[in-house]
Formats: sequence, structure tokens, C-alpha cells
Amino acid sequence: MRVAVVAGPDPGHAFPAIALCLKFIEAGDQPVLFTGARWTEGATAAGIDTRVLKGLTPRPEDDDMDAGQRIHSRAAFISTELLPDLAEVEADLVVSDILTAGGGLAAERLGIAWVELSPHPLYAPSRGLPPIGSGLAPGTGIRGRLRDTLMRAATGRSIAQGKAQRSAARVGVGLPAQDPGPAARLIATIPALEVPRPDWPAEAFVVGPLLWEPTNEVLELPPGQGPVVMVAPSTAFTGAEGMLESTLEGLTGRGVRLVASMLDAPPAELPEWAAAGLGRQDELLSDADVVVCGSGHGLLAKALVHGVPVVAVPGGGDQWELANRAQRQGSAVLVRPPSPKAIGDAVIRVLSNPSFAQAAAAAAAGGSNVEDPVAVCHRVLS
Repeated sequence: MRVAVVAGPDPGHAFPAIALCLKFIEAGDQPVLFTGARWTEGATAAGIDTRVLKGLTPRPEDDDMDAGQRIHSRAAFISTELLPDLAEVEADLVVSDILTAGGGLAAERLGIAWVELSPHPLYAPSRGLPPIGSGLAPGTGIRGRLRDTLMRAATGRSIAQGKAQRSAARVGVGLPAQDPGPAARLIATIPALEVPRPDWPAEAFVVGPLLWEPTNEVLELPPGQGPVVMVAPSTAFTGAEGMLESTLEGLTGRGVRLVASMLDAPPAELPEWAAAGLGRQDELLSDADVVVCGSGHGLLAKALVHGVPVVAVPGGGDQWELANRAQRQGSAVLVRPPSPKAIGDAVIRVLSNPSFAQAAAAAAAGGSNVEDPVAVCHRVLS
């Protein structure tokens, strides 16, 4: 099978796409990856036929504060830019990241079956859940169900606006206004971060996190025998700022060792009990006792897959939703508002209470109960 995989440059979306391509290669398929220029060298070095996804540069008319406009209007433009390159690939199937919807539009314009990749839990609205992003558990009893109904009604206007924007974008590139949707949805998360819903889509399959390491470098741990705290500052523009600095201040004198995994340049000066840089997160997680992160899906899922509990310092976007889900599952402590003392106290709480590590281990154990994403894609064609 020849498959085109389309994802934007954000690490939380590009890395799962790269991981999926490697799974396709392992299965004997021929993936071609379209993504941001930042990751083409690394993906090519991993053995993937990688090409720059055109149309990613924001246009003057793009409004990043309007999520619907950002996803759908820009998707139409990206689909037009992608069209000749995608036609040249002669793909049997297209896998398009949920935020890079132009891949799905381009596939539809060429008459190619396509699959949507969601590198996080299913965020589609549900009649049995409060709105995604609220962080709330499903309401129980008459009052709880009424709360959820009223909240869903309050967000209904935004959902309708998004659908209208998608229809307009589709018509603008010569497609019918009615969106048929993808042939399948790959929900790349672990069951522990999903929420049961009465209207789970038949075409959606939980396939487990798709994880890729952008480096082979291994960070050395600071010297000593204290517990290891791994810090991973958020890569999302909605992430909390100053996480590393606050964690360092909050853990000073607490007898721990800290190691920070960073895509950006580390601080010039660190105390002797701390280290920072670009290093393989899977290697660090094998030694970590607790992770401090923004609770973006990539690192949160990776920590739980390794059975490591989390101190979640969420910013905006879906980080708040995921942090609350992990806290309800028992594997995380949520810190908001963040302060050095609050983060430090939360780390010590996790280290001193074995229930957090036990919950993380339970999440890891349930991670094997997922579908094979490559098999799902093969079924779409057969």
C-alpha cells in the first residue's frame, strides 16, 4: 500500500505522523510524509520519504484566534497547494492529521480514500459528555445531566459556526458543502485518557499513542541518589510559561535530581542537581520517578505508557482537559495557578504517596488494549 501522511509542523502532530510512517514501513507499506520543513531532515534520516508540506505559512487573512477559520479556511488553501504533490505520489490512501485538514480535502478532491489521525483522545462532541475542554467529568444525577445539557447548548453556536466554516471552505475548492468525513479515525491515545460515551463513532479506533524521538542523544542524570524529576516544558503555544524555572525554584533544597527534556536551548546556568538539553524522553522516563509537564497529550501519554506519575501544569487548549482526566484517573496532580511552591509541593506529594505510581502503572497496563493503526488503514482499502 502506498500511503500519504499529512501533518503540520507542531511537534505534537508531526511526531505522531512520523511514528505512524515508521509503522507503515515496518508492515511493508510505502509511506510518503508531508510535514513542516523543521522535521524533514530527522524523518528522512529515519528512513521515511519526506516532503515539505506547502501552504503552512500564515496568510494575512488568517486569524489564529479563530480555531474554525484556522483549521478550515487554511485547510482549503493547503489542499490546493498540496494537490499536485499528492497527485504525483499516486497514493492508495491518505492519512491526514486532524488539525491539518487540508490533507483530507486534497484526498477527497483527487478521489482518494482518507483516514483522520487524532494524536490525542476523541474530541468530537457527545450527547453524554460535557463540552470537551471544560475538564469536567460527565455529570451524574438530574442536576449533573442538566448541567451538561446547558453547557452543550452554550457551545452549540460555536460548533455550528465551525461546521459552516468547513462547508464554506469545501465549496470554495469545488467540493460539496456536506462533509462525508473520513473513512476511519485513528485515535492515538491510551484507554486511560479516554472517556466512555454513548455515541462512540463506529469509524473511530483507539490505536495507542504514536511516539517518536527526534534525537538519539541520551541525557546524563545529575549525580546523587535522590529521586529523579523529569521536566518537559510544553511545545504548544497554549502551554504554561516558565515551567522549568518555577520547578527549579520550587524543588531547591528538596533532595531531588532534576532533568529537563527540551527542544529549545536549555538555560545557560543550572544547579549541580539539575541537567537540561535535548535527549531521548523514553530513556529519561525509564529512570524518572515523576514528570512535571504541561499535560499536552504527547508527553502525558508517554509518561503513562512508562508507568510514571505526573504533576500537570496545564496551559490552555486541551491541556486543561487532559490534566483533569489524568487527575481523575489517579496518576496526576493538577497545579493551577502554578507557582514554584505549588509545583514543588505537588512533586513531593506524588513522590511520597505510592497511589500515584500505582495508578500510572494501571494506565500503562491498559495501554495494550488498542487496535493496530496500520491494520485499520488496510481494512479501509479492503
